[in-house]
Amino acid sequence: MRYFLFGMLMMGITGFAAGAELIKLLPPQTGGGMPLMQALQARHSSREFSSKLLPPQVLSDLLWAAQGVNRPETGKRTAPSARDWREIDVYVTTADGVFVYEPNAHALRKVLDRDVRTLTGRQDFPAGAPLNLVYVADTHRMVDTDEQQKVFYSAADTGFIAQNVYLFCASSGLAVVVRGAVDKEALAIALNLGPHQRVILAQTVGYPK
Repeated sequence: MRYFLFGMLMMGITGFAAGAELIKLLPPQTGGGMPLMQALQARHSSREFSSKLLPPQVLSDLLWAAQGVNRPETGKRTAPSARDWREIDVYVTTADGVFVYEPNAHALRKVLDRDVRTLTGRQDFPAGAPLNLVYVADTHRMVDTDEQQKVFYSAADTGFIAQNVYLFCASSGLAVVVRGAVDKEALAIALNLGPHQRVILAQTVGYPK
């Protein structure tokens, strides 16, 4: 495992075989930031994004805010999860490929060497934004429940993560929008998802245009 210390988002990691190693993110900076009530006041959706890349520290803090481990003694996270299933994986899609965020290691695992940003939304702007997060539910982790409950709880748990991202972006001056307008079948094929994995939502993040 190596630290993610590059000058700009994903610079220098193109060419790693999918799943070959974990790319360690910088330690998250968990102090400071905008007061909660101000972040709530500032929270809004944007649909215009600069192509400017996110610095490594911002990416680290963003992913930790999404669902990083905030209680190391238990491995529990910044976003709640029904019955502690932890069924939602955050896929990080960029021009350099697709990565899965590994909360316990606070690291990225590369899973695809292809730019699939155009598949993360039916609108035009996801293709030019530096970062699109895709929330994928692994229903194999949702034990002892029925199909209806799997649909309900995976949607709810994704909403918690997406709102964490909204508040982080409000605090950090980033543009963000969560989207359900996704060709989920095409995206699932591109991401090589299994039959037990479901695309729930996507969320675009970047600097305002």
